[in-house]
Amino acid sequence: MKLTEQIDADLKAAMLARDEVKKLTIRSIKKEIIEARTAPGANGEVSDEAVTKILVKMLKQRKDSATIYTEQGRAELAASELEEAAVLEKYLPQPLSMEALEAEIRNIISEVGAQGPKDMGKVMGAAGKKLAGRVEGRVLSEKVKQLLSE
Repeated sequence: MKLTEQIDADLKAAMLARDEVKKLTIRSIKKEIIEARTAPGANGEVSDEAVTKILVKMLKQRKDSATIYTEQGRAELAASELEEAAVLEKYLPQPLSMEALEAEIRNIISEVGAQGPKDMGKVMGAAGKKLAGRVEGRVLSEKVKQLLSE
């Protein structure tokens, strides 16, 4: 089942269950998907990879907002953002452990033939595509830099 089909089915289930948080979060996902589908240059279809990128972006926004709300002492708004983040996380692949991430990056380094820190761009490009949605960009960048410096 495609990710967009799963999202549609979950929206219907959330509406029937009267789960407001899930319903509103999934509606915001669908809005982003529709915008991507109708964007200039789009062919009217959105791949699962594109949906995953949308979900990662939305998840990062929710977590950043929750952090800001917590710093400002607005716990109720932070809790709301974290509830939405939990819904978004259900559609993303399982995050990699640090050991698995290191193994994947070492494989990518050998595949692209990277020799040192000067090849970080090549490694990041390949790793970004292969590990999309499974690791945060900042963590990926730090780990690649560390492994290339060895």
